Amino acid sequence: MEHPRPLTTEAAVSAVRAIADEYRLAMTVTEDIGADQTSRRTSAGAFVTTDADGSLPHEAFVELGGVPEVSVRIFPEDDAKITVDGVEFHDVPKDAVPAFLRSVYGGLAFVKGRSFPPARWLVVPVPGDETYKELIVSVTSTRWLARVTRG
Repeated sequence: MEHPRPLTTEAAVSAVRAIADEYRLAMTVTEDIGADQTSRRTSAGAFVTTDADGSLPHEAFVELGGVPEVSVRIFPEDDAKITVDGVEFHDVPKDAVPAFLRSVYGGLAFVKGRSFPPARWLVVPVPGDETYKELIVSVTSTRWLARVTRG
């Protein structure tokens, strides 16, 4: 059985744009193309735009307006960092970005916590029995985080 190829950066940005349109969110995109421009290619020499294999790395940073505040940095290496109201989710597979955002904007994401020792997590379930969970390190809470807290 052949495994499907991961989303390209361009396809991931298009999917995020469709979600922004669906939820009527403002969206800004900054794109960096070339080994000398992308954030994880700092070892690239001056004026070197391709990787050793000849590919042209493409990275994008997307900011979505509205509540909650969301940004997505899509890396050429098939992963992304999604930040939701200051909570950072590292190493989210690029293919999971659309489902992750649909869960956030569709009301499936929630905050859960414990009293002792005190800790709170932002939990984002996505289809296929995948759940992303990150510790909320901020002592203060945004209105959106407070609204999605479960007792």
